[in-house]
Amino acid sequence: MTSSPAPSASPKPSASRRQVLARTGALGAGIAFAGSLSEIFAGTAAARGLGSSGYGPLVPDPAGLLDLPEGFRYKVLSREGGPLRSGEGRVPSNHDGMSAFRGHRGRVHLVRNHENRHTARIGVPTVEGLTYDPAAKGGCTVLALDGRNNVQDERVGIAGTAVNCAGGPTPWNTWLTCEENEDKAGTNGYTKDHGFIFEVDPADPHRTGAVPLTAMGRFQHEAIAVDPKSGIVYETEDAFDRPFGLFYRFLPEKPLGGTGSLRAGGALEAMRVPGLPDLSAVQETGASFGGVEWVPVPDPLARRTPIRLQDFGRKGVTHAQKLEGCYWGDKAVYFVSSFARSSEGSAADHFGQVWKYEPQKRRLTLVVVFGPSTDIQLPGESPDNICLAPRGGLMVCEDGNGAQHVYGLTKRGEVYAMARGRQNIGTPEEPEWGEFAGVTFSPDCSTMYVNCYTPGTTFAVTGPFDD
Repeated sequence: MTSSPAPSASPKPSASRRQVLARTGALGAGIAFAGSLSEIFAGTAAARGLGSSGYGPLVPDPAGLLDLPEGFRYKVLSREGGPLRSGEGRVPSNHDGMSAFRGHRGRVHLVRNHENRHTARIGVPTVEGLTYDPAAKGGCTVLALDGRNNVQDERVGIAGTAVNCAGGPTPWNTWLTCEENEDKAGTNGYTKDHGFIFEVDPADPHRTGAVPLTAMGRFQHEAIAVDPKSGIVYETEDAFDRPFGLFYRFLPEKPLGGTGSLRAGGALEAMRVPGLPDLSAVQETGASFGGVEWVPVPDPLARRTPIRLQDFGRKGVTHAQKLEGCYWGDKAVYFVSSFARSSEGSAADHFGQVWKYEPQKRRLTLVVVFGPSTDIQLPGESPDNICLAPRGGLMVCEDGNGAQHVYGLTKRGEVYAMARGRQNIGTPEEPEWGEFAGVTFSPDCSTMYVNCYTPGTTFAVTGPFDD
């Protein structure tokens, strides 16, 4: 394996997460948390009014669903198996990525992915004009909420897709939902190829229909982020086996053209960091690599060979295990590697990384590193979905072992628990809690929406987010 290039910036000093937890009143050994989040929020609205700690200890929920800090409360908006208000069927299983959009007259449209495989308990109901492959059980549902988070409508946004994991919003207020699957027609009963991105208009799903954006690639998609000035779409790949996933960019022929513009096609490229074949090899926060290159993908449709296995030339491309959340902020795109394990083929071990890529400088920087865990009942490992929080910092969905949390990271690098799941999907002897997914905020930042993956539950959390 080629050795890593020397970083162009000095690494930042590590910060002990045990010390952070002690300052915020949480006891017990935690995980090491290294790095500063100041780069993420410099010059952004999120940096203003940033608090230096969390909201206090979590209060056990008498209903046994969701523990929150004092002063916060939740409302259950939707649970799997319940009836869709549209009459189209039942609420599907496996609630995953999600985003909130501003509607008319104070409404909020909440678009929710369902990461359903062919074995899912409750699939997304097929609806005429909104179904890609009738044999597939994944897709999206859309909730319409009034100003008090009362559900006014709940209906199918897209159906007949497979393993809809995450995605991301566009500057023209649509949702790009991603299939974390690359099965071809004839596999697992599917009648069409899968592994695509689809666009969903939360206000009128029939306007976007069920059309795969094939030029954006066929692979195990995770999440996307759109550069609001150039229209370039960045994409993460969550591949389960070696060689691991890639980080992509899509250059649309009609950038920022509104709903349907991505159907016009474009060019798909994969990231190459010279001398760095595997991102997990980098362990020091602040390590920065200039001269990032983008290599054309030989066959974006992966007709014969998955993209990550295709021939990118002698220099190859850069891989990473468990590429997950992705978002745009402060002239840069940020993306998450949830974990890396050398026992599974990664160059080194970590319990989570946050990377920053600056397009204008062609520079990639490791901003945050997590690991290793010594108390799985505390928050702060295996980051998955992420979003900016109203008072600054990040909200992160934990996807690891033990108790599952939505946890916050402040600009100072402090880790605090925002929510803890109480739904035990294991047994009293061997408890297992459903992971969190899809954390997002209402357009006015007054409400945090989040999913419990299983049993599928969507929560609206309100409280003193701005205090």
